[in-house]
Amino acid sequence: MKILIIEDEVKTASALSRHLHAMRPGTIIAGAIQSVEEAVLWFNRKEPVDLVFMDIQLTDGACFDIFKSVKVEAPVIFCTAYSEYTTQAFKNNGIDYILKPFTQADIENALLKVEHFSSFFQRTAQADTRLLDLLKSISGEKQGKTSFLVFHQHSYINLSTSEIKYFYKSLTGVFAVTDESHEYPMKESLDEIQRLLAPRDFYRINRQYIIAFKSIQEVQHYFDRRLTVTLVVKTAEKLIVGREKATSFLHWLGDR
Repeated sequence: MKILIIEDEVKTASALSRHLHAMRPGTIIAGAIQSVEEAVLWFNRKEPVDLVFMDIQLTDGACFDIFKSVKVEAPVIFCTAYSEYTTQAFKNNGIDYILKPFTQADIENALLKVEHFSSFFQRTAQADTRLLDLLKSISGEKQGKTSFLVFHQHSYINLSTSEIKYFYKSLTGVFAVTDESHEYPMKESLDEIQRLLAPRDFYRINRQYIIAFKSIQEVQHYFDRRLTVTLVVKTAEKLIVGREKATSFLHWLGDR
């Protein structure tokens, strides 16, 4: 899911980005914009996004001036400290309205609201195709890359994604690991790999590891509300899911 953040407070934009990555691994933040002028330039370039989080008051005016200047095709979740603009917001692509200071639960509820509409639009013959694509993406229906081109034993081979148990990053590079702990060096960064994978099949548990659902053998509670994960193949170090991702990870495990 590709999301644009339009927010003039840098700390708020950063917090929103962290929440989105924690709740929906694989989310791509297309940009963080602070003004009406920047937003108009962005949308005039016709760079497609799936969803927009938008503040009301920006550095150079109200966000509604954006809609007067350019067509915004993506649905918008308004995130603001002002409660008096709800009617105007829902007249301008608004799908939800969150009041600051927001919590992770507020963001989760807004995303769930978008997901709720998914089933409705899927049953409606006249549903907007673009919105359907967004909702399917949020629901984790992205197909993902089926193979990676890797250089192994002096030859290039296509390594099937279905064979990969996990990816990891070390001081010497990024590697894919398959059955019997065979390792293949990757030319892509771990961030790039995360964007290419199907979110339903792979989860980035921390900065070093992306693991496959089918490779998980056991998950246990760890101290300080963290989790440990054991895979069907050995890893060089203990796999730990931080407490900020634990709830999202368990939701991913159970969402089958």
